[in-house]
Amino acid sequence: MRLRNKPWAKDMINDNLDLISVQPENMPGKWQDRFEKQQPLFLELGSGKGGFITELAKNNPQNNYIAMEVQEGAIALLLKKQVENKLSNLQLLLANGANLTDMFAEGEVSGMYLNFSDPWPKTRHEKRRLTYKSFLEQYKYVLEKDGYIQFKTDNQGLFEYSLISMNNFGMNFEDISLDLHNNEKLNEDNIPTEYEEKFSKKASG
Repeated sequence: MRLRNKPWAKDMINDNLDLISVQPENMPGKWQDRFEKQQPLFLELGSGKGGFITELAKNNPQNNYIAMEVQEGAIALLLKKQVENKLSNLQLLLANGANLTDMFAEGEVSGMYLNFSDPWPKTRHEKRRLTYKSFLEQYKYVLEKDGYIQFKTDNQGLFEYSLISMNNFGMNFEDISLDLHNNEKLNEDNIPTEYEEKFSKKASG
C-alpha cells in the first residue's frame, strides 16, 4: 500500500503526541505507561489505515494495543480516527519494524498481528519479508514466552514461504487455513482489514 503525501500529517502528529509515539527508542519496558491501565500488550506490525486494530481495540477493552506503521500518510489517517474515538487501550507508533528490539523490552508483547504484509516477491528482497528469520528472531525476543503471531496474506508465494520459514525457525502452528473466509472456525472471530474487505469483494464480484 502506498499513499499520497498528506501535507497536514506532520502537524497532526505533533499535536497529538499523547496518542502517537515518534521516539520509540525511549520506550522499551515503558509502553504500559502510555495506557490508562496495565493490561496484556499486543502489536500490529504494518497497520495501514487502522481499520483492523481500531476494531480490535474496541472489541477487547481488556487488552492494550499498539498500531505500528512506517508510512506517515497512513498512520495520520489512523490518528484521525483515534482523535475521534480516543480509545484508551490503543496507541500509535510511527516507526520501521526492522528494529523492534530497540523499541520493546524482552517479553514485553503478548501477541503480534501481521496483516497482508508486502510479499517482496523477488529473491534478492527475501530479507525484507516480515517472516524472514531475522524478523522472527526479533519477534521471539519481544514476545512473552507463550506469545503468538497471527499472520494473514493473500499472496500464495508469501504464504508458502512463511510456513517454511516459521517451521524452520521452530515455531508451533495452531491453525492454518488456505481459505480463511470459508473457514467457519477461524472466520467467526476474523476482523478484516480495509485491504481484505476490498480484496474479498473483488474476488466474489
